[in-house]
Amino acid sequence: MIDSSRVVLVDDGSVESSVVATRQTCIDGKRRYSSKYVSSKYVSTITSAIRSEGSLVVSGSGEEAAQGKEIDETGSFRAIPISRPSWLCQSWRRLPKGGRVVSAASEFAVLLKNRGKSKDKATDTRAALGFLAPWLIGAICLTLVPMIVSLYLSLTKYNMLTSPKFVGLQNYATLFQDTRYIQSLKVTFSYVIISVPLQLIVALALAVVLDRGMRGLTFYRSAFYLPSMLGGSVAIAVLWKMVFGSEGLFNQALGLFGLEVTQSWIANTATANGTLMVLHIWQFGSPMVIFLAGLRQIPRELYEAASVDGAGKWRQFVSITLPMLSPIIFFNLVISIINSFQTFTQAFVVSGGTGGPNDATLFYTLYLYMQGFGSMKMGYAAAMAWILVVIVAALTVINFVLSKYWVHYDD
Repeated sequence: MIDSSRVVLVDDGSVESSVVATRQTCIDGKRRYSSKYVSSKYVSTITSAIRSEGSLVVSGSGEEAAQGKEIDETGSFRAIPISRPSWLCQSWRRLPKGGRVVSAASEFAVLLKNRGKSKDKATDTRAALGFLAPWLIGAICLTLVPMIVSLYLSLTKYNMLTSPKFVGLQNYATLFQDTRYIQSLKVTFSYVIISVPLQLIVALALAVVLDRGMRGLTFYRSAFYLPSMLGGSVAIAVLWKMVFGSEGLFNQALGLFGLEVTQSWIANTATANGTLMVLHIWQFGSPMVIFLAGLRQIPRELYEAASVDGAGKWRQFVSITLPMLSPIIFFNLVISIINSFQTFTQAFVVSGGTGGPNDATLFYTLYLYMQGFGSMKMGYAAAMAWILVVIVAALTVINFVLSKYWVHYDD
């Protein structure tokens, strides 16, 4: 006596604890069941399973009964149905004595159902790998392999004209005795420390203004994003050099206020790096768009409740906007720091590839380029590149560690 999901062994009216060793296979598009050690007999639907003379007899509709050996009461077995690949094997265990026994047939129904899911999953996996293959190949060939080669070259003396000569850590030791290298670190760190926070402040301020639902939002958002697309180009760097030159637009603008300035801000040691900082701050479009998207996700009910409690705009900004926006601020901060350490085009064009007056714009990446392609010291340049990787990675880790004190995630 069974239902669609259970098989009960009947022996003189008592419930036994043996396992029904039935199995499911597919014949002519229909599911058929057979007992262990089958005798080539199948049934479509199990209606009973009885023990007879030391063997199991499985009966059902559609075909004759299928007979097989009884499973030892204390053992377990691995069922391997006919016409079924070995990966579909499943181990069955005997249930506690005295209880009803779930049939292997019903268990197999679930197994075959999951088999279809496994096929779908395998298909999805192959499709995903197919779509990822171009990126994976590119990442391996254009990123991973060059990084490994660069690491090896950093331990060698190599100028592209002769074979690499292994020198161990000599390049790394020489770096910190190089005064121009130390200068490049100072220039780059000052650039990052000043320009990154200012850029994020400007981006956040404009995002807050645009979030008020002003007319022409799409136009302003596109217009403000444009500098991020153009700021890193050679054309903008050339234009920037002209704007801050001795007869540039900036000096002409100062002349309108009665200030007669003839100096070149690019050629001045004290202001050269500052002009590049302004260029970096001007590229606020990308973080601004991200801030604006984050502001749109903050529930307006929070501001309404704060207004009812008497909180002003500044209090709402400090107590609601900043905490709710902290994950976005953190993301923009990390990305901006990484991008700032990679600044090259602007410094190269503005300084003419020399590092500017008294190395005032000798950025890290610019000095790396000068050593690698100017002095042909590829091993030395590779060592500089790996030091930069370590610096950026260390700053990123520090940011993640400190983020738990000020970044609030909405659980």
